Amino acid sequence: MSRANFEVLMGELTDFVAQQPLDAALAEKLNRERGPASPQFRSIEKACRDAVADGWMCDREAGGIAYGRVLKPAPALHGFSVDVVDMRDVAGPHHTHPQGEIDLVMPQDGAPRFDGHGAGWVVYGSGSAHRPTVTGGRALVLYLLPAGAIEFTRAAA
Repeated sequence: MSRANFEVLMGELTDFVAQQPLDAALAEKLNRERGPASPQFRSIEKACRDAVADGWMCDREAGGIAYGRVLKPAPALHGFSVDVVDMRDVAGPHHTHPQGEIDLVMPQDGAPRFDGHGAGWVVYGSGSAHRPTVTGGRALVLYLLPAGAIEFTRAAA
């Protein structure tokens, strides 16, 4: 999977979510129409797995989490940035989502849960905050952030 091909794949995804409120209804729609059994989910998961193996995705590490901003906000992505993390039984740094966050949870080993959610989509609304946590195994988590907006905090979870 090349970075250019990944950007096209993410453009198709952001076409689907663009101009929709980041809320529970969007999470439900994504899980219904692009959930773990869908070709889109499998395609994104394979692209991420291949890119990690190729060494250009999740190419940084801190606190037991491999991570990286894969794509900066761009018009072709409807202003979303794309980050991917590789987490195994670990809690990440607390942060807030000034404009919300859309997460795709892709289990890799074991039966991982991301903030209590299994495979599929999780949507956090504008102004929400959390300490992203994976328990029960290893998961790749793809994050879409409107305008790339994220604010790391010192808050304990």
